[in-house]
Amino acid sequence: MSKIWENYQTDITYDELMLSGFQPRPSSYILCQYLNSLTQESIEKRKVAAELAILEMGISFTVYSDEGNIDRAWPFDIIPRIIEAKEWHHIEKGLKQRLKALNCFIADVYDQQLFIKEGKIPGDIINSSKNFRPQCVGIKPRHNAWANICGSDLVRDEHGTMFVLEDNLRVPSGVSYMLENRVITKRIFPELLENISILPIDDYPAQLHEMLSSIAPEQCTSPQIVVLTPGIYNSAYFEHAYLAKQMGAELVEGSDLVVEEDEYVYMRTIDGLKKVDVIYRRIDDEFLDPEVFNKKSTLGVSGLMRAWKAGNVALSNAPGAGVADDKVVYAYVPEMIRFYLNEEPILPNVPTYLCSEPEQLEYVLEHLEELVVKPANESGGYGMIIGPHATAKEIKEFKVLIQKDPRNYIAQPTLSISTSPTLCKDVLEPRHVDLRPFILQGEETFVTAGGLTRVAMVKGSLIVNSSQGGGSKDTWIIDMEEVKETQ
Repeated sequence: MSKIWENYQTDITYDELMLSGFQPRPSSYILCQYLNSLTQESIEKRKVAAELAILEMGISFTVYSDEGNIDRAWPFDIIPRIIEAKEWHHIEKGLKQRLKALNCFIADVYDQQLFIKEGKIPGDIINSSKNFRPQCVGIKPRHNAWANICGSDLVRDEHGTMFVLEDNLRVPSGVSYMLENRVITKRIFPELLENISILPIDDYPAQLHEMLSSIAPEQCTSPQIVVLTPGIYNSAYFEHAYLAKQMGAELVEGSDLVVEEDEYVYMRTIDGLKKVDVIYRRIDDEFLDPEVFNKKSTLGVSGLMRAWKAGNVALSNAPGAGVADDKVVYAYVPEMIRFYLNEEPILPNVPTYLCSEPEQLEYVLEHLEELVVKPANESGGYGMIIGPHATAKEIKEFKVLIQKDPRNYIAQPTLSISTSPTLCKDVLEPRHVDLRPFILQGEETFVTAGGLTRVAMVKGSLIVNSSQGGGSKDTWIIDMEEVKETQ
């Protein structure tokens, strides 16, 4: 093995590229062989080339902090993560099943509420959900699809089992970074990619456009699609602009749109008003329409909900879809799959304790040092505590928070999530990773081949969120039959 593997340990947990005993997994054999053929200087040149490409392409991410918003270059590790296609196809099937059940659940919540009436979930959980929108009762989006774009976070435990950690159904982000990671990898490892058949991901913008077109009002034959952004200060603005450009759609802010007396949405252009049929909105429900939600919002469009309810415009994701994004609701997804689809879940949930249940609350408070506790509706790694890494003071403070508002918290065991070799200075070290695939549901359902692998850049850390200092990797889904032919 090359010098860059010095001190690499493979027996700590499940490693995505290496078996115990420091042998490459069959799927990563060619990659490891290639890395061993490179000199230290050559690897360093590729790392620098990747950093320059990120600057040249303007790939950035905004981090919110007490000192203000910091716009920083996208953190990227050049060593890819690999998953065999055979395993991936199983995961893909499970993700489709899961989003289908989630959409059935959301539709039911805003219609007959059979899941509640059958005693499958307490009604209080829905009524107290921060993202339940009574204004959406009675609405029926096309194809029964409320959550058109879903980013489900997956983690692998020490035994190699892939779990769904959470489902992001409001405004999931990261897909543009997944796409750009592949572009950069092609630039720095062109000779390597010539010899490996990796499932492509560059059809995502076309698939997104097709999905958005499929939810347009039925009378539209060539729908006008726009991406609605909060503006340049949003952490994911790069992604909003990127996706609009890739789809050939207009990137607009709330002030660019108006709802006229006919209850249609129009875009202001230099040639006058132009009707809009589909809005891929990247604004939270609360700020979407000051006429219905936050009256002080200047980000949204007054009257937008009236136009949506009249069936004159499609909104993606539909307002109210966030009710299934609630981490308390997550615990009930396996039962949703059984109830709505009459199937067993293909992908397991991480075992979850609900602090709103007295017995489970008691267990959580007694074992907080062993658990990960998360608030129900936060994202980006904010507001959570990882018991084994917390101080006694933090544990004590968190117990008070949980007891004050138990409905707002869930707890899960601290998994020893998998690692992947990551270039740290001039050597490879194991770093924990997760995976965010993106699933689209309109008339058809589509899953990206792989997704965004996020990596904790700090040794031993389980925090992979970009907003908390995490980085990312390219994710390769490869067909082993084709690999065998090249060996």
